[in-house]
Amino acid sequence: MKKFLEYVLDFILPRSKNVRILEDMTPEKFRAAVAGSSGSDPAPKNALAVFDYKHPLVRQAVWELKYRGNKKITRLLAECIHEELVEELTERKSFENFEKPFLIPIPLSKKRLLERGFNQCELLVNALETLDGRNFFELRRDLLIKIRETESQTKKNRAKRLENLKECFSVPEPEQITGRNVILIDDVTTTGATFEEARRTLKRAGVRKILCVAIAH
Repeated sequence: MKKFLEYVLDFILPRSKNVRILEDMTPEKFRAAVAGSSGSDPAPKNALAVFDYKHPLVRQAVWELKYRGNKKITRLLAECIHEELVEELTERKSFENFEKPFLIPIPLSKKRLLERGFNQCELLVNALETLDGRNFFELRRDLLIKIRETESQTKKNRAKRLENLKECFSVPEPEQITGRNVILIDDVTTTGATFEEARRTLKRAGVRKILCVAIAH
């Protein structure tokens, strides 16, 4: 399924010059290229979004991660996020006792995972784990799962998105997460509804504090 999807995408949307440029970029060059983009609303409350999704290069990078699993661009985005995380976690460790957090990707449903062949958020956290070497966080892929298929969120307002996502996540082994701090990772946050429902589920399981981080908003 994954190879077929890649074939279709390459046929419909062949790799552009921008993709080749992105693949050769350092985090510093990428940040410089997308700096100064305007018009984006503030990120949702309690969420850290690293980039503005309205910038064409940011959209292209997220697309390559989400639909092609582009390894070079996944690594590039992970490096940018890791820099932000280290700064944020250093501050939170000092002022909020935010220590030894678990890094958790927003999960896909089994159906969506089968269709796509991979979870883009899991690709991202895998790259983050490699970069970090457990210095600031510990990756746990199994602590939050999606137990219900949900409709597309694209045309829904915040209230409808929250209703659509209600009770879609679960923590299968709450005893492993009770009292711990958590970093939630998603690719894009729009209204913050996905993060909010995931937070609610984790809080019910006894999680202490949660930091939500997205590539873009």
